[in-house]
Amino acid sequence: MSLRAAAAIFLKRLRFPASHGFHASRVSANAFPLSCSGKLKPSHWYQTGTYGSRMNLWDPCLWIVISGNIAMVLGTGANTVFAEDPTNEASPDDDLIGLRKVEDGSVVSNTHTAKWRVFTDEAREFFIKGQLDAAEKLFLAALQEAKEGFGPRDPHVASSYNNLAELYRIKKDFDRAEPLYLEAIDILQEAFGPDDIRVGAAAHNLGQFYLGQRKLEEACVSYERALKIKRRVLGYGHSECADTMYHLGVVFYLQGKERDAEAIIQHSIKLLEEGGEGESFVCIRRLRYLSQIYLKSHRLDEAEMVQRKILHILELSKGWNSLDTVVAAESLALTLQASCNLKDSKELLERCLNARKALLPDDHIQIGGNLLRLAQVAMLDSSQHKKWDVERAKAELDIAKDHLHNSIRIARQYLDKVLKQNDRLKKHGAPGHSRREAQATLLILMQSLSTLSSVEVAKQELLETQEGNSNLKAKEPLLECIRAYKEFVTNKSIPDNAEIKNEYLSCLKLAQNLLGHKGLPEAELMES
Repeated sequence: MSLRAAAAIFLKRLRFPASHGFHASRVSANAFPLSCSGKLKPSHWYQTGTYGSRMNLWDPCLWIVISGNIAMVLGTGANTVFAEDPTNEASPDDDLIGLRKVEDGSVVSNTHTAKWRVFTDEAREFFIKGQLDAAEKLFLAALQEAKEGFGPRDPHVASSYNNLAELYRIKKDFDRAEPLYLEAIDILQEAFGPDDIRVGAAAHNLGQFYLGQRKLEEACVSYERALKIKRRVLGYGHSECADTMYHLGVVFYLQGKERDAEAIIQHSIKLLEEGGEGESFVCIRRLRYLSQIYLKSHRLDEAEMVQRKILHILELSKGWNSLDTVVAAESLALTLQASCNLKDSKELLERCLNARKALLPDDHIQIGGNLLRLAQVAMLDSSQHKKWDVERAKAELDIAKDHLHNSIRIARQYLDKVLKQNDRLKKHGAPGHSRREAQATLLILMQSLSTLSSVEVAKQELLETQEGNSNLKAKEPLLECIRAYKEFVTNKSIPDNAEIKNEYLSCLKLAQNLLGHKGLPEAELMES
């Protein structure tokens, strides 16, 4: 077996993920401004991954991308990578529990080596279940068994150090994690040499650790070392090289080296495509990140091209009976909206709505969020037509108003249901729904109410009227938005966050301006 083939098998046995995910998991305040300037004000949210790389597309927090004009999620997910038996690199037949090869080809074993593997496997199971304290105890026990069974400078000890370091990283105990990563690399270098593929894999892990803490210079050094080793051992075009290149590109981007980041991420994607992985989830995720880079730098045409490619891949592989496809189509629709291509944006959002209605319950909050976005497109359409086609502009505002009423209804129903279920679960000592789910729903409710007020103001402008009754129609949704904040955040224990707070303050300011009482205290505003 060639060295490259053996090294490739080794990396597969490590189960290194081909990419570490970038999750959109938070809603951002201030829905699309009613203009088509093409100026994007992306919101950054960085998340360190936990136990997996797949997105939960039933989570309403994931797909709600209502931030500035286009949601931006330029972050770093860091999936946990546990080390396998570091001496196994050539053949599946060598994967014998608790055994290691010796020079004459025979195999030795003792209770320590057997316990090392058992404790390690059990620790992983506890980790996957989220029982970190139990996992830590077993990883520590495995480390002790490795030292006693193999010796203190054996690669199995390095494997145990790596596993503990990954656990401490997830627990955010960075001071304990870093020396373990470094010690693991030191042992591997001592055992196999500085350019061995196992050293490269460990260097990639260390880069991931530094990237999760935004120690960008250290991450860059680690990834560059890992890439150099992987290219030499595995070959320039190997998918593992593409993986490290991608992460190095993320580091470059966070360092402000946008062009370098773009080039290396594009190259990473090209290697996947040339290796037959162009339609894989890994490649789609990297394409998505590349599109987000384009969006942040206001390169809408390039972002649109990449997003159309993503949607095409998903339409062929999964069809419209998949929320993956719906999310991709919605992202493209938002980019088209920012480019003032409202016709295509509206068509895509309507198709997303129909797909969601077929896949989800009628009162699911994703449907409410979809309706909110359709209402915003209708408002933009109305604004474009008001100078030469007043009737069309009025009709679009009526459509927007209808969508918003339904969005508000769904959001309120969903909040009431989630909070009632949480109360019931708490009585039985069970965990309730995700707080992000409740926060996302509340934000949709508040943004829908704020947008409804904007619809009423736009109607006044079309009718060229300033009657008190019309003012009341525009004011009432803002006051309801303020009341919703008080009702759910203060009384129902939905945790506050920056997006919800900003939406509340925006509604408060708009209400004050609408009444001509800038700076009027909230209590007096609610009574006026």
